[in-house]
Amino acid sequence: MKTNSVQRLLINFKTLEEFKKFREYGAQELSMLEDLEANFIENDSESPFYGIYFGDKLVARMSLYKVNKKYDSYFEPPQDYLELWKVEVLPGYQGQKYGRALIDFAKSFNLPIKTNARNQSHHFWDKMEFEPITYNTQRDRGENPYVWFPSGVTEQSL
Repeated sequence: MKTNSVQRLLINFKTLEEFKKFREYGAQELSMLEDLEANFIENDSESPFYGIYFGDKLVARMSLYKVNKKYDSYFEPPQDYLELWKVEVLPGYQGQKYGRALIDFAKSFNLPIKTNARNQSHHFWDKMEFEPITYNTQRDRGENPYVWFPSGVTEQSL
């Protein structure tokens, strides 16, 4: 499995072992191990997890969920969007555009994307052309939401 492109991760024991490496080096709240165990189906091709391998080593990952507009309590009016969680690049591979590759992959679906900025990641989201959202205080759950809009979609049309 020698690639540097984003791919859907299989939910299997190898992926579980790779995720454990992230937990050792990354912030605990970014760990996807619990998500993986909760969704564990051998080689599930509909996994919400995506990653980039360098050689045989998983070096960057994220989870990406499509939210159907009938479940949207975030935007007004409701619409389909992607929720991006747990973007993480292993130390030693940071600063090599792996995070950008993950974000560009998510943008390729051409849907609005919502994420929550983690500690000290605001600069990254600004660089990725995401905007901080300060409206809709009814849904404030202690989040630091950032949103990206595809061309032709603006905050006002939501």
